[in-house]
Amino acid sequence: MYEANYTEVSEFVFLGLSTTTPMQHFLLGFSVVFYITIILGNMFIVFAVTYDPHLHSPMYFLLGNLSFIDLCLSTLTVPKMISDLYSGHNTISFQGCVIQIFILHVLGGSEMVLLIAMALDRYVAICKPLHYLTIMSPRMCILLVSGAWVIGLIHSVAQLAFVVHLPFCGPNEIDSFYCDLPSFIKLACTDTYRMEFMVTANSGFISTGTFILLIISYIFILVTVRKRSSGGLSKALSTLSAHITVVVLFFGPCIFVYMWPFPTVQVDKFLAILDFMITPILNPAIYTLRNKDMKMAMRRLTRWPSYTSNKSS
Repeated sequence: MYEANYTEVSEFVFLGLSTTTPMQHFLLGFSVVFYITIILGNMFIVFAVTYDPHLHSPMYFLLGNLSFIDLCLSTLTVPKMISDLYSGHNTISFQGCVIQIFILHVLGGSEMVLLIAMALDRYVAICKPLHYLTIMSPRMCILLVSGAWVIGLIHSVAQLAFVVHLPFCGPNEIDSFYCDLPSFIKLACTDTYRMEFMVTANSGFISTGTFILLIISYIFILVTVRKRSSGGLSKALSTLSAHITVVVLFFGPCIFVYMWPFPTVQVDKFLAILDFMITPILNPAIYTLRNKDMKMAMRRLTRWPSYTSNKSS
């Protein structure tokens, strides 16, 4: 009965990052360069972890999965933004918008759990080194990664269950370059206050709780190392600094978008760029430029074609 009283929205229009032509040209070039860098950097890590036997360890297995998720997160939004900036056709179908939101929360929820798994890996490696290979066995690593994807899927389904049946009758403009859940809900033709609160409670509190849990775990590791050996503290801090940087870069924008009581569109857009273009570049840079094993793997892979040709001959 109610559905007969509104015209269903079939597509949404992205307002994008800027309306001025020079800025759009700059953003187009910026996005293309950064996306190519994201592909090359993260694909290198995935390829190296897969094919280099020296990197067949729990830490690099988890790192390879992190790079895969970062690559998927960028691919979910950045190519569409590049296409919109180039063509000026800034629309997405209703179904496409829902699918983008669904996959975004699957990937986001999976990355949260994966970062917890990486913190567990570092705890065992630093605090229980003699039992590291026993605890972080291949079976345990597969269970951790599978659990991350399952929890991400459950999180996304729970989010969409709140909003999938909302009526949309216009307006259909989203002041962003991708479909994010808070903006999507606000376009519904009904009172969405309770819905927005539930979504905020789900994503915001999970993000904040996970972030706090990770920071506490890193502090616990550092305190444990300090009690055992003052000399090992600097080494542990050096090892954990990369993980802490990744955690702050990933959770900072999520917490701000969902928990900040005075949202600003321009700030949200900047944080979205940080999440989809800057962080996926920094992750490979942090883990390759500061890691001796990854540097050696890079050298081996650059010599790989000549090595394989010599071996075959």
